Amino acid sequence: MSPSADMDEPVVIAGEVFTKDLSEFGGIEGRKQLEKKLWVMEDRPPDEHIDSNLCTELRERFGILPVVTHLKTDMIDYSAARLHGFEADLHLKGQEFATLLSILYVGIEAAFFPGALFLLSKWYTRKELGLRTAILYCGNITSNAFGGLLAAGILSNMDGKLGQAGWRWLFFIEGSLTVFVAICAIFILPDFPATTKSLSPLERKLAMLRMAEDVGEVDEKDKDEEHSQWTGLTLAATDWKVWWLAFALLSQTVSLSFNAYFPTLTATLGFKSTTVTLLLTAPPWFFAAFVLFFNARHADVTGERFWHVSGPILLGIVGFVISLSTMNTAARYIALFLEAQSYAGLIVFVTWLSNSFARPPAKRAVALALVNAWSQLGNIAGS
Repeated sequence: MSPSADMDEPVVIAGEVFTKDLSEFGGIEGRKQLEKKLWVMEDRPPDEHIDSNLCTELRERFGILPVVTHLKTDMIDYSAARLHGFEADLHLKGQEFATLLSILYVGIEAAFFPGALFLLSKWYTRKELGLRTAILYCGNITSNAFGGLLAAGILSNMDGKLGQAGWRWLFFIEGSLTVFVAICAIFILPDFPATTKSLSPLERKLAMLRMAEDVGEVDEKDKDEEHSQWTGLTLAATDWKVWWLAFALLSQTVSLSFNAYFPTLTATLGFKSTTVTLLLTAPPWFFAAFVLFFNARHADVTGERFWHVSGPILLGIVGFVISLSTMNTAARYIALFLEAQSYAGLIVFVTWLSNSFARPPAKRAVALALVNAWSQLGNIAGS
């Protein structure tokens, strides 16, 4: 049963009864205080102070997601290793490096990002989701920046240590960190609102109420049982909007596949030192992270999506044109900034995608996975 906007009648949501005066939360003010503790509400008055000592448990738990994405430096690592003996040691010739990247993408089912988006969408309302998606992807963007910096340090200092090439140490060190943080995430990330045991019963009730108010429908386990995975697959596969958005994301992914060769692109600037080349990869991605965060936040506040998607993509096209039109070092480096910031449009698009298939949850989960998996064809083509 869906809650009415003013809660005129007691309602039952996921087996829980909610009174019209919200007395179980201590009234409206009690509910606001509980929401501040867990979510830190987006629509609070600008002059309202929130104690920094409050236990913002969800932010602390979900904070590991951008850490995991930050450690996903694989694309930068491959290209950095290529500049430091990777191809020569493995006796790769011609297009064999690009072929290996394509095979890698074929083997990746893109499970992490759709899974992370699905989990976020179970806790945050539609007006809150854009910012959280931006924070999630900021980890991925900053990984490109720090990945280049770490690669510069590891490749220049670890080459030959214990008889291993520098590019091998690059994979050893960054790969082991990723595995460690991923294992920690198993114990840190929350489950769904109805099943997260670390929350009190009252906090779980509020989480369920928020989501029901947002979309007017229950979004918990007892409701999910009405929609099996096969039903979700059927609903997603037969919805033309899923395929249309999949094609749109595929097109964007093709244009963004340059990130797998970003150190190679900075190498075309003409600097002979591999270390300098890798250091130059960082500033464009730091700039991209700033644009990405600001663009997503502004899209949430205004509720506008089209120009927040199209604007960064159009600036990226300008960057591609500059790269094709001149060999001037400064102009080509500025072009890399414009190309990198085009990720800001992708993030808003992914948020739009998540909001477009709010219910039932089984369909949303399949739609997110299907669209993201389909988009990997863009990386295969781009590599």
